[in-house]
Amino acid sequence: MRTIDPPDLESLRCFVAAATHLRFRSAAEACALSPTAFSARIRALEEQLGAELFQRTTRSVRLTDAGERLLAQARVALDAAERCAVVVRDGAAPAFELTLGTRFELGLSFLVPALRALEEARPGRRIHLYFADSVDLVARILRGDIDAAVHSMRLNDARLAYVPLHEERYVLVGSRKLIATAPLASARDAARHTLLDVSSDLPLFRYLLDARPAAEQWSFAHVERLGTIAAIRARALEGAGVAVLPQYFVQKDLREGRLAALLPRTKLASDWFRLVWRAGHPHEGRFRDLAADLAARPLR
Repeated sequence: MRTIDPPDLESLRCFVAAATHLRFRSAAEACALSPTAFSARIRALEEQLGAELFQRTTRSVRLTDAGERLLAQARVALDAAERCAVVVRDGAAPAFELTLGTRFELGLSFLVPALRALEEARPGRRIHLYFADSVDLVARILRGDIDAAVHSMRLNDARLAYVPLHEERYVLVGSRKLIATAPLASARDAARHTLLDVSSDLPLFRYLLDARPAAEQWSFAHVERLGTIAAIRARALEGAGVAVLPQYFVQKDLREGRLAALLPRTKLASDWFRLVWRAGHPHEGRFRDLAADLAARPLR
């Protein structure tokens, strides 16, 4: 069997940049190399390892199976090299930057106010935020565009690892004025109302359906799709319809009487906010530290 010399750290750094950006020109800029020099370094690494790491066309770049296998190990090697520099600094905490994805509303209410405390809790840690819907966040985690995400999307993908942070409870709500004129006490009353939800598959209303008898039929006069829970809350406050919303997001509206909780005897299905990352990520220990810090903070 031919002995393969281990790749140097700079080649691994270029490889990880290419795997992250999936555009050689952008990766070359990130590594402060010309596109020609960068491509030459990747070709040399492939020749050294005896395997094609990327499939390249004029329109796209993607990792081969060999490249996928190398990526996790390359990140471990680079992280270990970084720690070698850290241990010779007396008491210095290792610098660590991560990009954390989240939904817009959760980011503003929970993560943005926590940034300073999270960074002070572990000196050297710096957090960048990326806002998107849950489907985009999962896709970006798997591509390596972001490091981790906080969201409550239901997960069944073996490529992802996660830690639960906070239970997310839901409540069916409507404005007090709307409910005073058109009560909603059962499925039969749905025909008098508009349902407000995120998208056509009614991801929020399903938390109510999961808690009610399977044979029960809910037929609303209209369904209004609004994309974000902030828009749904605003329309609910206007009296435009009823909606299932996260309890933390409307608890002040309920307390101050702007919204009313409907079907109070029905305990809606709940979910969990989770910190999610790609399984096998070299920074898993740091993600678990972050999860512990986030779980200790109240959900607002």
